[in-house]
Amino acid sequence: MRYVKVLIMIAALGTIWIRTSFSSGALTPEEIVRACYAHFYYAGNDMKARILMKLIDKGGQERIRDLTMLRKNYAEGVEQKYFIYFHQPSDVKDTTFMVYKYPDRDDDRWLFIPAINLVKRIASNDKYSSFVGSDFSYEDISGRKLQEDAYRLLKEVELNGKGCYCIESLPKGSAEYIKRVSWIDKVNYLPLKEEFYDKQNELYKQFEALEIKDINGIPTATKRVMKNAKTGHRTEVTFQSTEYNLGIGDDIFSERYLRNPPLEWIR
Repeated sequence: MRYVKVLIMIAALGTIWIRTSFSSGALTPEEIVRACYAHFYYAGNDMKARILMKLIDKGGQERIRDLTMLRKNYAEGVEQKYFIYFHQPSDVKDTTFMVYKYPDRDDDRWLFIPAINLVKRIASNDKYSSFVGSDFSYEDISGRKLQEDAYRLLKEVELNGKGCYCIESLPKGSAEYIKRVSWIDKVNYLPLKEEFYDKQNELYKQFEALEIKDINGIPTATKRVMKNAKTGHRTEVTFQSTEYNLGIGDDIFSERYLRNPPLEWIR
């Protein structure tokens, strides 16, 4: 019995040591960003979300994008597939977009344009282009590869009452920005705010997570906004419904479904 008590005490001390080292900043900046990517881009085994995207110009004029996103992970933090279907408005209705993310080479991206019945492969250098006219780039939607940037912890701060790691990301090669600064929640590792700086080292784009909800035990940024600091244009994104771990089949992520979307999954 005494031996058992000693083991319990050792285990408890070990738990305290792990918590202490974690809270004292034992994680490297790269490990913090890795955790952020895992929680923001790879939550669950798969995901289905109905999303409303509002494109709002400086004068307040709005355009709407109503879409369904399907996502499936194949290897945590590295390999992943996306399928996006547009419901509205009429000029993008039935448009589909698909991404294959790889750990060690450029991602594959395809866009189906129903008006001309064309599946267009998006070149790797187009990943910084606007995603369907929004302030998000194609790369913003599916995420950047961890190894493409170098990371530095600038400080630990509070943002809206939440403790955050403030991390600077500097691209090792070509990128949409020369610097990105991220405020990452210490508890759930979601990015609460990100600032993107252009080649003149001026702020040109800013991301914020406006609302976070717990969905099946998974913290999810259900309201997000990307603002263009140069033009005053912004894109507001609302996840109207989100489901995880549905068992989405592999066949969904194919050219066949780009042209003929799987109705049972996109309703």
